[in-house]
Amino acid sequence: MKSKRTIRGLLGKVGLDGHENGIRIVAKWLADSGMEVTYLGLHNTAESIINAAIQEQVDFIGCSFLGGEHLHFSQKLLHLMEEKQVKGVKLIVGGVIPPDDVLELKRKGVAAVFTPGTRRDTIINTILNLFDQ
Repeated sequence: MKSKRTIRGLLGKVGLDGHENGIRIVAKWLADSGMEVTYLGLHNTAESIINAAIQEQVDFIGCSFLGGEHLHFSQKLLHLMEEKQVKGVKLIVGGVIPPDDVLELKRKGVAAVFTPGTRRDTIINTILNLFDQ
């Protein structure tokens, strides 16, 4: 029987938002589920997130937002991914995001969006399904 490969993710906060409790919990959930997780912490630039994703050869990038900057930074991350030809890497976004913005993020190319209260199993299964695992 063929074993499934380990999914690798990079999580971090972009900009000046200093609220990291949620993303730290999600990072632990993902690691406990068998994924390899690199957590960059707070106050990253979009460029540093993308450069780290390239260096770590991840399958997905996860960013959390609280202060309303999710549309701006998600667009910037997606643009840099295209510019640097980061192929096959999914962008996942979480945090306090209005319902209308969830649709806009997905339209722009964000693979999944998680809002407050999303259950652990939903987050894990959504990510596994993105990679057919």
